[in-house]
Order: sequence, then structure tokens, then C-alpha cells
Amino acid sequence: MCAPGKLIAMGRLGFSTTESARLLLLSVFGLLALSVVLAEQEGENLSGLSNNPDKAIFAVRENGTTCLMVEFAVKFLVPYDVLALNRIDLITEQASFTLPRNAEIEGKCGSTESEIHITWKNVAYTLRIYFSKEFRDKDIEVWKISKVQFVYDTSETSHFINAYNPGKHTASTHRLSALVTPAGRSFLCTAQQTLTLISTDHQKGVTLSMYDTQIQPFDIASDFMFSEPYQCITDQRERLEETLPLVLGFILGLIIVITVTVYHFHLKLTAAQPQLPRDRSMYKNM
Repeated sequence: MCAPGKLIAMGRLGFSTTESARLLLLSVFGLLALSVVLAEQEGENLSGLSNNPDKAIFAVRENGTTCLMVEFAVKFLVPYDVLALNRIDLITEQASFTLPRNAEIEGKCGSTESEIHITWKNVAYTLRIYFSKEFRDKDIEVWKISKVQFVYDTSETSHFINAYNPGKHTASTHRLSALVTPAGRSFLCTAQQTLTLISTDHQKGVTLSMYDTQIQPFDIASDFMFSEPYQCITDQRERLEETLPLVLGFILGLIIVITVTVYHFHLKLTAAQPQLPRDRSMYKNM
């Protein structure tokens, strides 16, 4: 038989072990809960800061700091079927609408992958944009839009009138690599950027057009502030087309001024030289 002292000691030891395990579990759960809190991400709608009634500004924040930001105007062109007048045939109509400024925002930020989800009209419409980082030639790091997905409900009658067999459909891009931008910079483009998405509604093509765009999904240095912009090729070309006539006009004007100036000096030099008589016979008679 064990002595009473030993039983008491073992009981105390068992109690201590149980308490230690309980404390360890509480610590683990506490750390997990803390990591979730620390990684908390939220979306913010900043569209009220824009004077353009068509432009929306959305941000995703992590731990109180902006980690993803988009500013753009978006237009959708969505085909859908309606019954013809004979109530037998189907004809295709086009629903045209823009992204509203009062949408709800969600998103996720990561070191190499980020995404933003924009929802409106009681989840009748959801636009999801996915971003990723990669290395290109000469080990240059860039980011890009890797996927765009648009969920729409043709039973929503403000845009889809008398839709045949209404319901939700999803339109997606395939193997997308759009808006390729050097890492650490924002993409800036005034010109329209158009993407075609293929819908689950009989493979119809949904057109998404973005304009007045500035986007940065990674490496935002200052809160609510875009980093140095990388201007799109279309804007660079348009700016060149705008400035080229001015440059050519300036060069032509400069050539004209130089020509007139040289001619003016030529006339002065010619007038200063002594004029010899054309009839030189008088010199022979002297």
C-alpha cells in the first residue's frame, strides 16, 4: 500500500499536470485568436472623395493600413435572352450599366496574391478582381490582373427587362494577364481598358470596360495614397499624338524665323557693299 503522503503528492502532481495542459491549450487558442485579429482585413468605400459621379474609389485595409486600392469607372455590357413577339423564338438584348459608387467592399491582401470583391444591389451583382505578382525577363518583378469574375442575376429587373429563364450567371476571364505594372508602382490609365468575359449563360461574351483607372494591389507605402504611377501605353501614345503636332509646328516656326533672319542679314550686307556701274566703258576712256 502507498503511504498517504505519497497519494497526496501524486494527487497534487496530477492536478498540476492537468492545469498545465489546460493553460497550454488556452495559450494556443489565444495565439490563434490573436493572429486572426492581427490579420483582420476590411473594405472601405472612398467614392465620396471623387468629384466624378461615374468614378468609384475602393480600398482594402489590413491592421488599419491600406494594402489594396482601386480608383476607376467601370461599364458593363451584358447580353441576355428574351422571348420574341411570336413567343417561340429567342432574341438577344444588351443590358448596359455602370458600377455604382455605393457598392460594398471585401478583399484579401497577400505578399504575392490579392483580391477585391465589389457587391451591389443586394448581392445581385458581384465583381471580383484577382491580382498576382510574378517575375518577368531579367528578374523584373511585376504585378498584374490574373483573373476577373463577374456574377450577375438576370432576374434583377432594373437592367434585365423580360429576361428569359432568369437567374444567376458567372462570367470569367481565361488566362488573363492584364495591366502588367512594375512592382511597387500603381497602374494609371485614362484611356479605356476593355476585357471580355465568357458567361455560363450559353457562353455569351460579357464586356467590361474600365477608364480613368488607377490601381495598386501591393506595396502601398502611404495610407490611402497610390505609389508612383506607371502610365499605360495607350495614354503615352495619345500624349505623343497630341504633342507631336505642337513640336513639329514649333520646329517649322523656328525654321521660318531662322530663314527670315538670315535673309534679312543678307540684304543688309548686300546694301552695305559699294555698287559697281554696269557700263564699264567709261573706265576705258579715262
